This record gives sequence, C-alpha cells and structure tokens, in this order.
Amino acid sequence: MGQLTPRPGIMDITPYKGGESALKGVDRIIKLSSNEGPFGPSPRAVEVMKKTSEIQHRYPDGGATRLRKKLAEKHNVDADQIVCGAGSDELLGLLCRAYAGPGDEVLYSDHGFLMYPIAAKSVGATPVTAMEKDLTTDVDALLAATTDKTKIVFVANPNNPTGTYISRTEMKRLRDGLRDDILLVIDAAYAEFMTQDDYDAGFELAGSTNNTVMTRTFSKMYGLGGVRLGWSYSCAEIADVLNRARNPFNVTSLALAAGEAALDDDAFVAMTRAHNTKWLRWTEEECRKLGLETTTSHANFALVRFPHDTKHSSTNADAFLRNKGIIVRAMASYGLGDCLRISIGTEEEMTTLMAALKEFMEQ
Repeated sequence: MGQLTPRPGIMDITPYKGGESALKGVDRIIKLSSNEGPFGPSPRAVEVMKKTSEIQHRYPDGGATRLRKKLAEKHNVDADQIVCGAGSDELLGLLCRAYAGPGDEVLYSDHGFLMYPIAAKSVGATPVTAMEKDLTTDVDALLAATTDKTKIVFVANPNNPTGTYISRTEMKRLRDGLRDDILLVIDAAYAEFMTQDDYDAGFELAGSTNNTVMTRTFSKMYGLGGVRLGWSYSCAEIADVLNRARNPFNVTSLALAAGEAALDDDAFVAMTRAHNTKWLRWTEEECRKLGLETTTSHANFALVRFPHDTKHSSTNADAFLRNKGIIVRAMASYGLGDCLRISIGTEEEMTTLMAALKEFMEQ
C-alpha cells in the first residue's frame, strides 16, 4: 500500500511561532514580543464582547454586513468591495489559494512578514525574496525579481519587522511596473500608526485598479488580536473571489461586535496613537544613546540592532531581558540575527525595559 503524503510544499513550511507570553518561574511578565496594543481593547469593545458572549450559540452574520458598512462609511468606500476575515492572515492565505499554485512564484521583500512564504508554500507556490535597501522595500529590486512565473507581490507597508515604509508615489511606481496579471497585495496592518503625508494605506490603488488588494487588521491599533479580525479592500471582482474562497462563517460574532464598537471609539485610537508616537521615539532615542542602532519605525515597535561582539550580542541581550521577566522578539528567522524587535508597551513597561537594557550594555 502507498504511504499517505501531504501535497508538495507543505513539509517545506516552518511553522509560524508567535511571540512568547510566559517564562518558566516568572510571575510578572512584561510582554513586548507581539506588537499588541499596550492598553488592551477599547472599553467599548470590551463591554460589547461581554454582552455578545450571551448569544454564542447563534451563528454570526456570514457577510459581516454591519461591520463592512461601518468600515465603508469610515473610509468613504463601497462596502461591497470589503471582505472580512479571521485576521488579515486568513485573507493573505485566501489570496494565495485564489491566485497562485504549483509552478507560480510569490514575491516579497527580503525582511518581509513570515506569513508570506508560509501562505505561498501552503498552495505549492514558490516564495521569492527581493533585496531591501537600508531595511526598506526596494521597488526596483522587486521589479527586477519578477519573472513570467510571478503571480503575487506582497508589500507590508509599514513593514514588519523593520518598521520602514514606502511612499504612495513609490507604491504606484511598483504597481505601474508590474504586469497587469500580477496581483499586488498591500499589507497595511500598521496603517493606523502612520502620520506621514506621503503615505497611502492602499486605498488609492485598490480603489482604482483591478489587480491590487489592501489588507488591514484590528490586532494592532485596536488591541483585538485575540478575537482574530481583519479586512480587505479591492475591486468588486477580487472581493467576489475572496467571498467564494472563504468559509461561510469565518468571522465570529464576538469579533464582529468588537470591531464595530472599536471603530466608534475615536478617542481611544487617538490616545493609543499619541502614546505610541511618544514612546516609540523615546525608545529609539534611548537605544541610540546606548550605542544601539535602530531604524526609524512607523509602526508600534522598534527594531534594535546589537553589536557583533559576544558580550553584547542580541542573543545575550535577549537572555538578559528574559531573566528580568521581559520578553522581546528575536529576529533570526527574518534574517536579522543581530536584531531584537521591541513592541511599545505602557510607560512603566518601556522605562523598565530601558533600565534593563542600560544595565546590560554597561556590564
């Protein structure tokens, strides 16, 4: 008898590992490893989730009708061009299922989000990377890396884990330089943190072309990573494809209710953004005072590069912080073995972190 084997590509996947949340023998943890909101969800979202918990025996609205309408009104777009998912991760995977397969290539920048190669391999496609320039997406490198096999190009903007971004002009130059039969996916998971005038989350291209998709998430700014809620905006044809590929009840009623409530709490978003801007810049400046390099991040985390000497390496820094009950994210899996990614937490968490880093660098 033959042996049961998975389809090609599956066993090539290195399973994604999220940021750790616990340390053995440590009661009080400062978790700065997953880019989660430091304040939790909006109080409005918390309250509505408590009420919604009483009706979990009912199936959710499979079309996410109210949430899509609220998103459409907030961003002045057509609700029919929005598709909701169980986190933007699900939508990234669905796009690969719908538009790529064996023999195809999926392209992304060298230090792009790890879910891109996972999604590509899961459908038998080949992930391909293009070099970055100064840890920033390089449009020319992406265009040079396309082949007749390229089907999808993923661009995280701002990028995780570098925190850097490209302007709307550069994104349009990328779209104009790609073939019409290549799908451009703009992963704007951190768009809510952006304040730069030359930035567009993807609305312009997704709304004006038939081969561009913008994906978004409620996990970062809105602090709803635990309910798994994301959405996409594209032309009606791509939205129709996603609706055909997704599961019929892919977003829970708890997530839908929380998302609607979170969108209504503009004050919470403004407070979270102001806090992030202040403490992100403070963290980067304090790291530089210690002789550590950082990018200029535009998300809710700092990417910190450590020296190559054995005493003050990123590996030793990570171990030192863990001994203090502080969890950050090692970046070796992203090809940045000398870096740690540090999420922006509360004021007390960031001052505690920096005191620990100072102690480490001075030892």
